[in-house]
Amino acid sequence: MKIKAAIDKVPGGMMLIPLLIGALIRTFFPQIFDMPEFKSSFTGGLLTGTSALLAAFYICLGSTIRFQATGYILKKGVSLWVGKIGTTFLIALLIKAIFPDQNNLFLGLSALAIIAAFSDTNGGLYMALMGQLGKKKEDVAAYSIMSLESGPFFTMLILGVAGLASFPIMAFVFALLPLLLGMILGNLDEKMREFLSKGQDVIIPLFSLAIGAGINLTNVVKAGFSGVILGIGVVVITGIVLFLIDRLTGGDGVAGIAASSTAGNASAVPMAVAAVYSGYSSIAADATLQVTACVIVTAILTPLLTTWFARRAQRRSSQA
Repeated sequence: MKIKAAIDKVPGGMMLIPLLIGALIRTFFPQIFDMPEFKSSFTGGLLTGTSALLAAFYICLGSTIRFQATGYILKKGVSLWVGKIGTTFLIALLIKAIFPDQNNLFLGLSALAIIAAFSDTNGGLYMALMGQLGKKKEDVAAYSIMSLESGPFFTMLILGVAGLASFPIMAFVFALLPLLLGMILGNLDEKMREFLSKGQDVIIPLFSLAIGAGINLTNVVKAGFSGVILGIGVVVITGIVLFLIDRLTGGDGVAGIAASSTAGNASAVPMAVAAVYSGYSSIAADATLQVTACVIVTAILTPLLTTWFARRAQRRSSQA
């Protein structure tokens, strides 16, 4: 059976198909995730251990990156991060200027749902896509900078809501440590570089499965048309902006499109914001469903667009 060949025919298949399998498990068998036997099992670790799998991926990835390449990582990561947050901030200013009721803009969408969806990139998706399609391994490592987007901090900052007293520097440090460990090992020993680098391709479908296992497909139906429109908006708007930024900073645009998604943990942001700002408490539940639908939509559209453009860019490069 040519299973791998069949998967490779699907755009971003090695990432997308395990993600969809995980989502189907979560959707049709949600009860198993509450079973104590499941939580303590190897199967439970496989389907819920996203952080551990991503940490392992970072170590393998870091081993392939030479210290002299860190300047490129910083430039790429900062530019994409600033592009994502800057675009979201401009959208927030437009919402404030145009809509008097920020809790009901159009199609049932709120400023809370829009800012939460736009301000956080799906790191696992980005790294999987760039690991398969990127020209440089450093493109994948750029997410170590972009990971600053995770959580409610920037959503609350952009919305102008008080809540976090200090910048989460230690969270950023801990996000970087696996990558740095891999870099140190790979730069100290070529054999370690060769050994660890082989793990990247194997881990991609594994953490994709875990990401999918956190997505319930029925939430798309519950969120309705508004969540789907939100997801399309994230892909189109941030995709265009980040594509241009990537090109301006020396990339081919693939990394910019690969970052045009919404992270799964963004679904938890509306409730976190509502916990410290009562003005959003009445819409937090709807916003959560809309952002969740957005996560699913971007998890499908972003790999398709990234793969299509990467292949198009590759054909043009070969013809030049």
